[in-house]
Amino acid sequence: MKKPIVLFCILLPFFLQAAVLIFFTASTQTVPQDTIAVNEILKTAEAYFLQNSPDTPKAGQDAPAALDSSALKKRTLPDFAVLDKNGHVLWKSKDSVSDSIHAAIQHRDTILDICPDNTAAGKLIIDNTADELFAAQKQTAVRLFTAFLLLQAFVLALYALYFERNFIRPFQKLEHFAQRVAGGNLDIPLAMDRKNIFGAFTESFDLMRTELKNAKLAEARASEEKKELAAKLSHDIRTPAASIKAASELGFALSESERMKDNYTQIIRKADQINALITDLFTATLKELRQLPVEPSDTDSRILCTMLENADYLHRAVIPDIPECLLYADKLRLQQVIDNIFANSYKYAGTDIRVTALRKNKCLILEIEDYGGGVPSEELALIKQKFQRGSNAKDVEGAGLGLYISDYFMQEMGGELVVENGSDGLNVKAVIMLA
Repeated sequence: MKKPIVLFCILLPFFLQAAVLIFFTASTQTVPQDTIAVNEILKTAEAYFLQNSPDTPKAGQDAPAALDSSALKKRTLPDFAVLDKNGHVLWKSKDSVSDSIHAAIQHRDTILDICPDNTAAGKLIIDNTADELFAAQKQTAVRLFTAFLLLQAFVLALYALYFERNFIRPFQKLEHFAQRVAGGNLDIPLAMDRKNIFGAFTESFDLMRTELKNAKLAEARASEEKKELAAKLSHDIRTPAASIKAASELGFALSESERMKDNYTQIIRKADQINALITDLFTATLKELRQLPVEPSDTDSRILCTMLENADYLHRAVIPDIPECLLYADKLRLQQVIDNIFANSYKYAGTDIRVTALRKNKCLILEIEDYGGGVPSEELALIKQKFQRGSNAKDVEGAGLGLYISDYFMQEMGGELVVENGSDGLNVKAVIMLA
């Protein structure tokens, strides 16, 4: 509905009411008498008295033939009454006409003298119809006003519905939309109605929601990338640091010069310092590590040979034959799991490592066992928890996070990490699901 049409429909009843009021005010003025008709009645009455003079007619007698003639009936004459000189009513055209001079004065009737031959013979009272007309016009005006008020109420009701539909509802939708956005819900779009007066406005609001959602997703991605970078750096730095320390210890053992031994000692200390800093970095980001993304996909099992070689940088294990199959795993996270298992064996056992791979049912079991004697049986259920280490690790640096993180990665890939005591040492099984 266009605005000019709406305004016209609202103002129309007011214009009609104003027209009725103007008409009613103008029509309440005194209605002038028909002088020709009054003169005709007066002449007829005078002629009647001349014909009946000098006898005075008796009050209440039948209407004079002259006054009741067909000639007068053919004209639209005002109602009247004829009185003799004594005030007695000789004839009335209507019962409601005043029948005395006093009543005629109160009713504001027209009173004329009947004077045939210039002699007062009686009175002619012309009925004043202004009051009757006023009452009729008043009743008509009230009816019109009532009809226009009903019309106005109907139009206003329609406009209220129009206003509620085109103004109130869109604003309520915007209010609810703003509450959702403030609450962080940026997924539900704002329904748009291009026919609505606020169509373009709501479209702009939804564009704002889209941009906020994109910004929030970008921020979340950046935050996840930072967390993943911290975890990757911690892992990647730990491996070469351990290699540097191991090579320095070997050089220290083979060196005969005191100066060379001092140099190797400094290198070993710096490697330990780097390892401590890495541990601090792990600890600082521990609460966020659980949020590292794990994205498993179909992976050839032969990649396990490369992962085992990367993890066994001290060459303490013999890489077994890997059954050919298709694994469901995240390459990066699986490499981290294998790295953590080998790092724990290097750190706490320091022995050779036995690796076996067995395909069973719908999974591939990668079993890694050292010869360090394992851990007390009552501690097995705890060493996969955060900051938990075996009692045999008191004098060895570490944060107790390797198995905790590895267990999380395996669960996210649909597999399992099983830690138990084997026949010679700690046995760790990585159960990898098949695709």
